[in-house]
Amino acid sequence: MANELGDFLPAPNQGADPEVYEIENSALDRTGVLFARLCSLAPWAGKVLLDLGCGSGYWLPKYLTEHGTVLGVEPDLRLLDAARARSSRVQVLHGSAEHLPLADSSVAVVHARFAYFFPSANYDCTAGLREVLRVLRPGGSLLVIDNDHQHGEFASLLRQSPWASDQGEDDYIRRWWAAQGAQRHEVMSSWEFDSTEDLAKVLGLEFPADLAQQWIAQHPLATELSYGYVLYHVRKGGAEPSG
Repeated sequence: MANELGDFLPAPNQGADPEVYEIENSALDRTGVLFARLCSLAPWAGKVLLDLGCGSGYWLPKYLTEHGTVLGVEPDLRLLDAARARSSRVQVLHGSAEHLPLADSSVAVVHARFAYFFPSANYDCTAGLREVLRVLRPGGSLLVIDNDHQHGEFASLLRQSPWASDQGEDDYIRRWWAAQGAQRHEVMSSWEFDSTEDLAKVLGLEFPADLAQQWIAQHPLATELSYGYVLYHVRKGGAEPSG
């Protein structure tokens, strides 16, 4: 089955190795600092939440609340079955940021975690933002979870990695989101792995081999590192949605 979504770009990490990416997801924010901040900025209990670019669906069950609805939208056909198998209470649809298969004003909160929104001089995210605002209810929120390029050990690796250029340039990203009226929030958390072997696998997935091996050689016993996030919060005008 062909993928006809024009804005679909296969993820170089999850698309390449879903099993290792599962390890990476399980290591993210085990202290819950980031999750708590997401909840405080745009509570979704009892409301409709959309996980945009949900991948294999790791976070979908974690967003479930009593009387709430969780939706996932994913452009990569290879990941849909895994996402749909996460929970019978979650509906996963094939779509993308610029092609959301949802009605106008039907969603209270949208999360985009390392998905689509990597604005740069060569990559305009305006169409996707317009589509998200279409499906958001008045007063609804878009929360974009991005990497902090300045703070934490993970940010240090990003600055050394040629692959990180695909995520955009930090100053440009800040200016673009400011022009969209977004609020910017920094959250310091961590990667915490069960073993040095798991950490090595994930570093090898996210960074060039020479950079990953250099970091491992310098930290041979490490199973965690500090990881900073940046959240961009865009609210749609109007009253706060009740559902």
